[in-house]
Amino acid sequence: MASYTATVDWALQPGEDFPAGRYSRRHTVSFDAGIAIPASASPHVVPAPWSAADAIDPEEMFVAAISNCHMLSFLHIASKAGFTVLGYRDEAEGVMRKTAEGRIAVTRVALRPVIAFDGRQPTPDELDRLHHEAHEVCYIANSVKTEIVVEKP
Repeated sequence: MASYTATVDWALQPGEDFPAGRYSRRHTVSFDAGIAIPASASPHVVPAPWSAADAIDPEEMFVAAISNCHMLSFLHIASKAGFTVLGYRDEAEGVMRKTAEGRIAVTRVALRPVIAFDGRQPTPDELDRLHHEAHEVCYIANSVKTEIVVEKP
């Protein structure tokens, strides 16, 4: 099959106190195409100034990966079904909660796609079927335990 890589790079900065937990969680995540994005712990998890609100956090990347995979799968399924998609926008949201085991996890991701079609519009049943098929073939959805739902706008 395939292999995927990401490089996570962090370093202690001068003046930070690692043993006391007084260090920045800001770091860089780089991908094989040369794209590097600023990243940090979530400010919901690690308060400022030790986190960076202007950087992406792991929970956001997780939600984005699910949304992105669903969209790409949906576009493929819709194309094969004879529909023409002009635009797709999803304002996905992940929710963190305690699990039954007492661990904190992203337990639910709601996808809220708004899709513009050209020509024939899918019926509500066809649209549900397209989303269901997209979910079934999405590699990321197949890789996680989190509940993933598609909510109608």
